[in-house]
Amino acid sequence: MSKIVEVNVQSEIGKLNGVILHTPGEEVENMTPENAERALYSDILNLSIARKEYKQLSEVLGKITKTYQVKDLLTNILKDDAIKLEVLNRIEKIEPFIAETTPKGSIKDQLLDENAEDLARLLIEGVEMKRDTLTKFLNKDWYDLRPLHNFFFTRDASMSMYNEVLIGRMANAVRDREAIIMQSIFDFTPGFNTKTLSLNTESDPLRKLTIEGGDVQIARDDILVIGNGMRTSTRAIDALMYNFINRNEDKVQHILVQELPHSPESFIHLDMVFTFLDKDKCMVYEPLIMSPGNYQTVHIKIQHGKLISIRREKTLLHALKKLGMDLEPVYCGGEDETWNMEREQWHSGANFFCVAPGKVLGYARNNYTVEAMNNAGFEIIRANDVISNKVDLSKYEKYMITIEGSELPRGGGGARCMTMPINRDAVEW
Repeated sequence: MSKIVEVNVQSEIGKLNGVILHTPGEEVENMTPENAERALYSDILNLSIARKEYKQLSEVLGKITKTYQVKDLLTNILKDDAIKLEVLNRIEKIEPFIAETTPKGSIKDQLLDENAEDLARLLIEGVEMKRDTLTKFLNKDWYDLRPLHNFFFTRDASMSMYNEVLIGRMANAVRDREAIIMQSIFDFTPGFNTKTLSLNTESDPLRKLTIEGGDVQIARDDILVIGNGMRTSTRAIDALMYNFINRNEDKVQHILVQELPHSPESFIHLDMVFTFLDKDKCMVYEPLIMSPGNYQTVHIKIQHGKLISIRREKTLLHALKKLGMDLEPVYCGGEDETWNMEREQWHSGANFFCVAPGKVLGYARNNYTVEAMNNAGFEIIRANDVISNKVDLSKYEKYMITIEGSELPRGGGGARCMTMPINRDAVEW
């Protein structure tokens, strides 16, 4: 990486200048129906189709901004032997079995002998089990080091928060290595100018303190919106609150917390029911965001090293409006039928990714949502037309680029889930 990249994300909608992606690899296919649930999938994916769909996303983004691939970044840092050892030491802390001695040596020793490219692949795609002990011979698992099936959802394991990178504390241990890899990339890549922030989890053996990037949205340079549900806990939000208190800054920091249902699985993160589209528009799943019922919105205000207030708000949009962000909602699934809302939310219909104010990417399959976006003033543009240079994006003030999605949504996420922005322009509010 020849140019220094300043990690700086002050909003969800600022013009995108850099994004980290991970093209789905063999790790996605390295599962069976029997272990799909443990891998956090409800079904297994067809890798060839998933890759074809993901290629649309990555090629569109490549036309718009600088893209970085996780595997390339990881390979580059692993070329340094000292860093290679440090990365494996970090992994050993969460997966201590890699240092266990067997007749054929430890997994860690095997990994240390690999070159950087092969090691990066193994850390992501998994290490097949060697049946060199009776325990392993009788083990029904295929892997010593399990594949990272979910890593193409790069949003979750790390998140750019202003000029820092907050490292995720994953709700499921099967994803912990993703966070270790992302932290190592930001710690050891000379081209990234940032510091990583990890919440203190040493006294949390029961994993009650968890936070994932799908729940964290940068509304404005003084407003965080965080979902509290099955993947991000109140204790993690408390820990982040204390982090801001300890900074003792003059600037007011607002944290808006939106409670989420713990089922069904389509409510896994906040960005599955709410995303920003423009300075004055957002995508919402109406039954939850506009009619929250028992699911509270809480406003936390911090300044000068103190908790100024913590109070309940009517709705998330009401709270944002009080802070000067008056957003017009666009409904996932359209406004007419709850049936359509439910179906399209299930397939990540509310999960949009901004590349600039009013310029977004989302799935083509959600027809009623696409129609609602068009009615809200967004030009609908096919991804292939962008890739083939049939359209000039600079001619459009607002647009939605539609990505094909039959397999990718079955993994449980959309365009925002699959992107980790590292730099955006400031927005003139």
